[in-house]
Amino acid sequence: MPPTAPPELLDGIRAKLEAAFEPEDLDVVDDSARHAGHREAAGRFHLKVALVSQRFAGLSAVQRHRMVYDALAEELAGPVHALNVDARAP
Repeated sequence: MPPTAPPELLDGIRAKLEAAFEPEDLDVVDDSARHAGHREAAGRFHLKVALVSQRFAGLSAVQRHRMVYDALAEELAGPVHALNVDARAP
């Protein structure tokens, strides 16, 4: 059976992103099942986040992604193996 991220992990990520970016739209999706069998990810999760925030206005894609990675540094150092980010300004 493919790994599934615990709801409390997804809720915690959602809460951190809401606090950091006050997004107009936010979606956090567990994409781990699509990556089942990746040895490097054993016991860790693949997630997708999509968010729209005014805080991203005027920033490059690299800058926006770095902001999201910084907000989720603890999760990326632990249970999150990979993070697919779609961060946009309204």
